[in-house]
Amino acid sequence: MRPYAHVLTLPDFRRLWTGATLSTLGDGMTFVALSWLVLGQPGGTARLGLLGVCYTAPVLAGGLLVGPLLDRYDKRTVLAADSLFRALAVATVPLTAALGHVPASLPFFVAACYGLLKMVPLAGFPAAIPQLVGEDDLDAANALESLSFSVAGVLGPVAAGLLISWIGAPYVLLVDCASFLLFALAAVSVRKPLRPPAPSPRSGPRRPSIAALRRDRVIVATTVAFMAFNIAEGMLLVTAPWLARTRLPGGAAALGALLSVAALGEIVGAAYAGGRHPRSRVRAIALVQIGAATAFLALLASPRVAVIGVGFFTIGLLSAPMTVWAQSLRMRRIPAELHGRAFATLRTLMQATPPIGAALVTPLLVNGRLGVAATVMALVAGVPAVYLLLGLPATAPAAREAGAEQVPGG
Repeated sequence: MRPYAHVLTLPDFRRLWTGATLSTLGDGMTFVALSWLVLGQPGGTARLGLLGVCYTAPVLAGGLLVGPLLDRYDKRTVLAADSLFRALAVATVPLTAALGHVPASLPFFVAACYGLLKMVPLAGFPAAIPQLVGEDDLDAANALESLSFSVAGVLGPVAAGLLISWIGAPYVLLVDCASFLLFALAAVSVRKPLRPPAPSPRSGPRRPSIAALRRDRVIVATTVAFMAFNIAEGMLLVTAPWLARTRLPGGAAALGALLSVAALGEIVGAAYAGGRHPRSRVRAIALVQIGAATAFLALLASPRVAVIGVGFFTIGLLSAPMTVWAQSLRMRRIPAELHGRAFATLRTLMQATPPIGAALVTPLLVNGRLGVAATVMALVAGVPAVYLLLGLPATAPAAREAGAEQVPGG
């Protein structure tokens, strides 16, 4: 725990991390509340799919717009402005409910605002981390960011479910509105300027270009590996409710248990990864990804819930170190003046692939071919990791991973 305690003694990081954590927890409640609102509308089940599209599809456009903003303006300003705008958007739902009627289209508008601006904190906070902590603290700081998402994934939906029955779905959004305001306050309270750094002397007379990332084999290979792993996770997100409905005893309770143990695995994995500094992050990422890919085969144990639960826990346990170590690796390899655009672009690419997995697995499940689906998940998640292990230098010198050989200017 010492690395985490040390990072949290840094006032500016602590402020921004606390604000981001509270905002993430609020986000975990909002989609549940919006879904409940939509399900209460005529034809709600069909409209629920449209809500999902509004919540996810704008991420692609927003990710392309966010990166240049983060690399041009102070990140404190961008994060605060985003939080204030989304607080206002979210507040429209409880406000109209208090006035007597929530327009049928309003949940979709709020979801679209979420999707369009989702990459502001997802890229902005990681881009700010190297400016807030020392290089030796990157793994711990990135693990704390990962822990925020995992904890929110466990607590957010549960809290939303309880609050919906108590105060009603529209007013649950007041909690997220408050969390956005707290994040904005945290961002403006950071004392250290988070302005884009001056171009590195290594980049030459021209500013580095995001296109230059294509020449970094490590960045490209790890990004492709994560995109593939997210395809497998997209398949799992469809398979889990299908299993609970058709193969597992316990129904919805079994589904909730599986999702909870996966999130618990992520918490344990992130806590472990933040205190470890592997000599070769590429090799470490490859090994844990291969292990996580193998865990998808636990689905073959259906209908034994305990065995499948171990598989879900293992996937969460091993996927969290992948995220922590890869994020630290990118921070070291990519020039600081590219961090905003790089994190926005790479995270947008990785966020875009789970729907592919959902589309791929659906016809297999319709035909009851769970064994084929589990095998495909394992191969899709594992084969790119084998390339990381065997196709890249197995023992890259520490100086390269520390940034001595960064992306050249474009």
